[in-house]
Amino acid sequence: MLLSSLLVRYALGGVARNVAECMSKLGTKPYMISAVGLDMAGNLLLEQWKSAELSTEGIQRHQDIETAVVCNIFDGKGELAAAVASVDAIEKFLTPEWVWKFSWKIRSSPVLMVDANLSSPTLEAACQLAAESKTPVWFEPVSVAKSKRIASVAKYVSFASPNEDELIAMANALSSADVFSPIKREDIHIKLSVRSLFQMLRPAIQVLLEKGIKVIVVTLGSDGVFLCSSEKHEFDGLNFRDVKSHSFSRQLYEIVNSSCHRNGILNVTRSKGSFYALHFPALSASVVRLTGAGDCLVGGTIASLCAGLDVMQSVAVGIASAKAAVEADSNVPAKHCLTNIADGARLAYFGARPVFCPSTL
Repeated sequence: MLLSSLLVRYALGGVARNVAECMSKLGTKPYMISAVGLDMAGNLLLEQWKSAELSTEGIQRHQDIETAVVCNIFDGKGELAAAVASVDAIEKFLTPEWVWKFSWKIRSSPVLMVDANLSSPTLEAACQLAAESKTPVWFEPVSVAKSKRIASVAKYVSFASPNEDELIAMANALSSADVFSPIKREDIHIKLSVRSLFQMLRPAIQVLLEKGIKVIVVTLGSDGVFLCSSEKHEFDGLNFRDVKSHSFSRQLYEIVNSSCHRNGILNVTRSKGSFYALHFPALSASVVRLTGAGDCLVGGTIASLCAGLDVMQSVAVGIASAKAAVEADSNVPAKHCLTNIADGARLAYFGARPVFCPSTL
């Protein structure tokens, strides 16, 4: 006889929504442009958005829209085992025409985050609006298949946050050929060293940088994060416009900025044709489930950049936000603890090390 148990839970989700909620919990006020229906999922999202005192003006709603949903199946360790997504409404209703209605908001924002659930025409329209006002663009790949949509907008993108498989797919899309192959971890019985993993991913990272993407945040799960850029000064951050923040964001900025000072890890030189890369270790965590971790890493990083922290400090906060996410039973923790986030950011920041010193290779 076979006995099993099945627990079914409903949770608010979606990459952009998770990122925006995380940013909100860290003291910024994201403005979301999206489409939801008049169904239960759409009602829940709007209620949550309004309770956080966030604008719903950019969210299109009518009876013809079926709110995008995803069914995730987890194994006993909290790992994602399988998923089925129904997100047709995003491509159908989030059109360039809808995005253009909010051109004023895009042009005045400190940063525009786009995810690859958008159709290529809508991605291009949003990125072109941002380019007109020199608003930095953050590209979030969403999945291996959709990450290939980077091909039409790479020239506009300042930041990208792929995992290793999405990175390979993006590099192939930008190369117009299947030049790179995914890392087959199941064939490797010995854990890869950070340097070995970096050397395997480096050619693909190089392609993205050569196409004009300024900063690449490669998420590696339990192996941490690679932060890469062709120019060392990009680690100091781009010129984000001033944003309004509440006390949590100001306190986080003051604590992280005062404790995560320069520690010499950027004192490297560069030879022609190379780039800078730092490895941030993952923080140890009591894992409940892993969905939402990558989204919170992105949300924490963007919120910190908007608060005035530099790129390295911001990625450290993002890693601390990801730790909080995997220890929660929802995609985004109900509340962030300032002390825990700041402590985690310090650990991640001072754990960062160069993985590629151009002058020595």
